[in-house]
Amino acid sequence: MGSILSSLSKTVIAGFILLVIIVAIFGNVNFLEPAWLAFAFRWLHVMVGVMWIGLLWYFNFVQIPCMPRISDEHKPAISKVIAPEALFWFRYSALLTVVTGLIVAWLNGYGHNALMLGEGYQAIGIGMWLAIIMAINVWFVIWPNQKRALGIVDAEPEIKAKSAKVAMLTSRTNTLLSVPMLYLMVAQQNVGLG
Repeated sequence: MGSILSSLSKTVIAGFILLVIIVAIFGNVNFLEPAWLAFAFRWLHVMVGVMWIGLLWYFNFVQIPCMPRISDEHKPAISKVIAPEALFWFRYSALLTVVTGLIVAWLNGYGHNALMLGEGYQAIGIGMWLAIIMAINVWFVIWPNQKRALGIVDAEPEIKAKSAKVAMLTSRTNTLLSVPMLYLMVAQQNVGLG
């Protein structure tokens, strides 16, 4: 077991194998039904969404508040190793969350109505638009500014400082938006906006 858990890729593969075993034993699944495909994409949507919002909250609840308490000699461990890796997973989980969410909406027949904020689809529609705005922020505001702030691309010290602030404020904006976005995503099937 130690050899599996000491490797992230082996751990993730083992998680999928465990899932297959559980479904084979307890599940009554017909993989040929369209409903299964919609469910599979919803599951993927939740998986990558957890990674995206988990990383967003890690940055805002842990990394940003802790940075002033980290000595200058230890900050490169964050800025040169941890942050770039976390930002990779952050960007792509944001992209995959939006893509799988749009696929789920399309497979379930409400994509157009939700995006147009049609009657009965306002909650999920507003949630979808908030997620799209958040993903745009990730790719087109946070990431370009983080590249300068972290020294991934060259920038003058004052540009680096300004970029760090813009990235942080945009990340905080996404944290703010994540609260109603998550509520609206869940509320649609349960209570709508009420």
